[in-house]
Amino acid sequence: MAKDTPVTLAVIIGAHGVTGEVRLKVFAEDLSVHRRFNGGALTLKSVRPGNNGAIARFAEVTDRNAAEALRGTELTVTRDELPPLGEGEYYHADLLGLAAVSESGDPIGTIVTVENFGAGDVLEIEKPDGKRFMVPMRVEAVPAWDAMTLTIADGWAE
Repeated sequence: MAKDTPVTLAVIIGAHGVTGEVRLKVFAEDLSVHRRFNGGALTLKSVRPGNNGAIARFAEVTDRNAAEALRGTELTVTRDELPPLGEGEYYHADLLGLAAVSESGDPIGTIVTVENFGAGDVLEIEKPDGKRFMVPMRVEAVPAWDAMTLTIADGWAE
């Protein structure tokens, strides 16, 4: 993924109150490490936990009407604004679109979704015929990946 590629960290799902706060569905562990979103169009003043996500205040949003107008807006930063990763860590955005290959290098498909149902990440892979299957993002199923390909262990790509 290119360093200037936008990565979605949250989406505005509605207004909260009458002073311009918004409700967010958050896809990141901590939004507060970022101050500017969407190429500087939105400046985060505060964020706190909410009922089903978070409540945020942006400097540019001062009333409920402005907050409602942003419903559906994705909050993005560029890939190079994300914190560096440790060994064996990955961002979901880096996996999407990768070519999935077998241990012998044969093409299997493309990573189309990364889900987490509570027991760890699960990759959804689409084969060339359009059929999809899922693989857990664990070393026994995915022994290796890099910026171009993700290797699926033998027996998992059935």
